[in-house]
Amino acid sequence: MSSILTLPRREDPHPLGLVARDDPVPVAPNLSMFDPLYVGIDEFGEPVYLDIVFHNLLPGGEPGAGKSGLLQNVASYAALCDNTRLVLFDGKLVELGPYMDVADEFIGPDIEHGLSVMRRLLLVATNRYHWLLARKRRKISRWDGMSVIAVIIDELAYYTTVLGSKAQQDEFATLLRGLVALGRACGMPVVAATQRPSWDIIPASLRDLFGYRCAFRCTTPSSSDIVLGHGWAELGYSASDINPDTRGVAYLLAEGGVPRRIKTAWLSDEQIDAIVDYAAWIRRPTHREGSRSLTYRIAA
Repeated sequence: MSSILTLPRREDPHPLGLVARDDPVPVAPNLSMFDPLYVGIDEFGEPVYLDIVFHNLLPGGEPGAGKSGLLQNVASYAALCDNTRLVLFDGKLVELGPYMDVADEFIGPDIEHGLSVMRRLLLVATNRYHWLLARKRRKISRWDGMSVIAVIIDELAYYTTVLGSKAQQDEFATLLRGLVALGRACGMPVVAATQRPSWDIIPASLRDLFGYRCAFRCTTPSSSDIVLGHGWAELGYSASDINPDTRGVAYLLAEGGVPRRIKTAWLSDEQIDAIVDYAAWIRRPTHREGSRSLTYRIAA
């Protein structure tokens, strides 16, 4: 029997889900959002890691280019991390829907729900900065015991150009800009993806707040520049040159660097289901010792 424990699934008869399978998936214990997150490999086969907790991530590209794969990597890692909470926006429901059971908030095609959650997130961010100011600090650390709140948005344009009225769309865009500006140092990173890289969806004032930008296959060099920044296409870093058949290939730009060609890791639906089941188990309500009240494994 394999010594690798498998991720539990809902049909497992064992209460811990630790049963032998033909497709074992190893689980790394004590994951933390403060540690680098593996997202794939570069063109030389070297692993690529991102420091998500103190940076925001902007993936963009045409439909089917691989953006969802990158979001799945971030969401799966965050779901397995200790002391981490997820806030998920997915107008289509199906991309981030599998993580609904382990998310504090899941926002579908409901602009009022989205606005309410965004306002609350900004309030939390402001309160955290008051906390930091009182301690003469500039950002939180893993030793503060404060939870990381990972905000993941699939298809940003759906909330800023499709749902609701023009006033609601503008308010959502404004709140998002504020959260991206504030969240970096207080443990509230934002990952916002769009399949419509255009200036009305990603203005430069918003794009430049993202420390990490990832351009998947785009239809034009200008669309690539909207994600990465003006001028990169002329220097040879254009996502329009990516072969449409190479899904998951993208140009990744980190702060102060040059775009790096990468291929993101891919998770199958079965693997995502197994990860979510395991994450739900480790986040399950448990009785606090000496008390009848319920608490959660993942601290608030």
